[in-house]
Amino acid sequence: MAPIPLQRDTVQRPGTTRAGGAHGPRLASRTSLPGIPLAPSAARRFVRAALAEWTGLGVPAAVGFSDRLADDAVTVTNELVTNAVVHAGTTVDLVLRLEDEGGDEPSAALVLEVTDHHPARPVSGDEPEPGPEPDAAVAGELPDPAEYGRGLQLVATLADSWGITYRTGLKTVWARLPVDDWSAPPTPPDGEALRRGLRAAEILAPAARRTERDDAVWDSRGAPAFLAEASDLLAGQLDEDLVAAIAGQLLVPRLADWCAIWLETEGGGPAAEPRLARVWHSDETGSEPLRTALERAPLSLPAGAGSGPVPVPWPAHPGAPAGQPGEAEGAPPPHPGGRDGAALAFRITAGGRALGTVLVGREGVTQVPETVASLIEDFVRRLGLAVGAARAYTRQATISRILQRGLLPSKVADIPGVTSSLVYEPSDDGVVGGDFYDIFPCPGDRWCFVLGDVQGSGPEAAVVTGLARPWLRLLSREGFGVGEVLDRLNRLLLDDAMEAAEAAALMVAAAGGQQLHDGTQSRFLSLLYGEVVPLPGGGVRCTVASAGHPLPLLLRPDGSVRPAAEPQVLLGVVEDVAYESQVFDLAPGDTLLCVTDGVTERRSGPLMFDDGDGLARVLAGCAGLPAEATAEKIRRAVHEFAEQPPDDDVALLVLHAD
Repeated sequence: MAPIPLQRDTVQRPGTTRAGGAHGPRLASRTSLPGIPLAPSAARRFVRAALAEWTGLGVPAAVGFSDRLADDAVTVTNELVTNAVVHAGTTVDLVLRLEDEGGDEPSAALVLEVTDHHPARPVSGDEPEPGPEPDAAVAGELPDPAEYGRGLQLVATLADSWGITYRTGLKTVWARLPVDDWSAPPTPPDGEALRRGLRAAEILAPAARRTERDDAVWDSRGAPAFLAEASDLLAGQLDEDLVAAIAGQLLVPRLADWCAIWLETEGGGPAAEPRLARVWHSDETGSEPLRTALERAPLSLPAGAGSGPVPVPWPAHPGAPAGQPGEAEGAPPPHPGGRDGAALAFRITAGGRALGTVLVGREGVTQVPETVASLIEDFVRRLGLAVGAARAYTRQATISRILQRGLLPSKVADIPGVTSSLVYEPSDDGVVGGDFYDIFPCPGDRWCFVLGDVQGSGPEAAVVTGLARPWLRLLSREGFGVGEVLDRLNRLLLDDAMEAAEAAALMVAAAGGQQLHDGTQSRFLSLLYGEVVPLPGGGVRCTVASAGHPLPLLLRPDGSVRPAAEPQVLLGVVEDVAYESQVFDLAPGDTLLCVTDGVTERRSGPLMFDDGDGLARVLAGCAGLPAEATAEKIRRAVHEFAEQPPDDDVALLVLHAD
């Protein structure tokens, strides 16, 4: 596949004069990349070329670029563009800006912006709104990776600040890297700035270049510092491909000129071939030829190979390893200049299981120093732990998704004379949520709807959900009234909890009277349950009851909002309780909104979404809207209430009388 041609538009805007007479220009380069796998590589080349061009202009801040800043900028760009390609798949717009931050002390910052055209959530307003400056967007501390994204921990580690800006139809992720090597020197004598800039441009240029490595840095302090940094970056990553990407960037170019990482196929059996998850080369032009060579001649280690280094033949060209038969005459070498060297392979293991292989290569040498090989071995052990943890999370998340789908209805019924809209967004924590819903027909021209929330999450919540939903259908179809259905469901939950307590007591007795902590707890359930009967003249008659659940809200066409039920105790708490129901008519144009506490208790600092009747205020603004538009407006308001994504399941049901 041919490289992506880059179109770069570089502009230089005059800056403002600061104290001392220093003038701060504002440089910006931008390009657009297709949403294909080659986009990250093209983005890396673009960043290095832009930095080289800027330094050639002799701008003091640009001349102050260091190798570390350039490497960090390339790394951050790679992660952001990769994330956009994988999760959005649209054209990616990349902007690189150099900003003079002003102030009493001279300072500058390199700002990267990566924009895709498939935002994770809609933005309010019909017309595009100007996005906030990075400082006003979502910035600051790194959120939990499970809540906010897979690749942003690496970005947050390297960047001074980062954030996300939403516009209509666009999502921009930005990162700010301080130019900390710049001391705003006075204007140098004739030609000196230009000469300094050209020298820096030569260093930063994206052409192939080699740096002399000093292996003496891996002394008693250097190696532990590197391993500590690696552990911090790898820990908590929940995607094994991201773990491999971070590992490649840690190894190259510090310890090797190139590396490749294979990962065993999860559950693929002994015959499954490992997949080449990552190839990383210190020279941009060497990555694709190296990948081609390794894909055509996969690495295979001896069965008895442990975690230590295993010398392997140097890949000679895309066809066969060095010294192997089948070398194609005239085949291009995978490395620029055709340099050979020493290659070592390390098996990735965790818990006694082989998870993959790491192959590293050093050009122009006959062997890798023993201290470096030992350091890479220690690094691969940490890589194995990170891959194992990511796979465990993936397995749990997959099981939870399958279980969640089995606990929820595949389809909800249509109610005659009523348009319904349902929003269900489980929290992205990899465990089964406690919210559930249902709409189903019953004998006697009745339709029933349910919105429930089980205390807690995970297997315990799944058990209650798996019992409550079929029980509700059974009781409803037996002809019991709304209040009677809740009475009987309450007793069933209490009986089930008693059986669980008796089983726990038997376990304690079997263990010699020692207290066992098996997680057994009372099974509380908040539930909103209702029955709908169509009326001859239009509209429907609703009968609802709320057991410890956020009350449903009734919206009239004039914008007035009122609760449509009375609060009552949770299910599964009190045995002697008689649940009561409320009856009202849903006339044409009326809307009934039902939500779980993931909506009402959505937090932004100390505030909750429903403080001061916040939900009712948002609903009042939905007068005259159909069910789907009302549900979307409520959902959007819940998301926009706080910068962080919701940390609880979000479920809401809208019924609109036609």
